[in-house]
Amino acid sequence: MTRPFDIQRIDHLVLRVRELERSIAFYGDVLGCPVERRRDHLGLVHLRAGASMIDLVGVDGRLGARGGAPAGSEGRNVDHVCLRVEPFDEAALVAHLARFGIAPTGPAEVNFGAEGDGLSLYLHDPDGNTIELKGSSA
Repeated sequence: MTRPFDIQRIDHLVLRVRELERSIAFYGDVLGCPVERRRDHLGLVHLRAGASMIDLVGVDGRLGARGGAPAGSEGRNVDHVCLRVEPFDEAALVAHLARFGIAPTGPAEVNFGAEGDGLSLYLHDPDGNTIELKGSSA
């Protein structure tokens, strides 16, 4: 079967968050994802993540309310978001996260991704969503 299209890459990911401004600060200050556009009437903020976007939707906003209760310790809306980073210097990444009071969930480990195997660190955003910071193939 032939399809009339080919998938190129992930365009964007939408995360429902409890406190929109707190999450904007986390993704902007900690991960370096600047605000690209705000759509306050929807409770939606688009953040630039390299060639992709991470969209944050406040659970109390027009769009976020559609999803019901926010994710909690007993359940998640998304397993994790993987952000490809360069360079991958574990000590520098851990030190950077520590400046924000964030510790990775464990030491770097090799994981498979779109570009093959590479080292990854995992951490949590303010809503408990897991973020993977992944380096290039070894």
